[in-house]
Amino acid sequence: MSLDALPARAVAVRAASPDLPVPSPCSSVCKMGGASGLCEGCLRTLDEIAAWGSLDEAGKRKIWLNIEARCAQQLF
Repeated sequence: MSLDALPARAVAVRAASPDLPVPSPCSSVCKMGGASGLCEGCLRTLDEIAAWGSLDEAGKRKIWLNIEARCAQQLF
């Protein structure tokens, strides 16, 4: 999956029912951008990636909101 699809995925997560599980934004690229400090595949920080597995659904949605904001700011 490319970064081109990430904004639409972020919007879909935001619009989804809160009863649905939140999907991982991981695209299996797993390469950190030196200048941005963000994963080049999912636009998460290392802290966000590390925390993902222990977060509740609300925490995961917050990360998706961060991703959506990064997409809007074109931080990639």
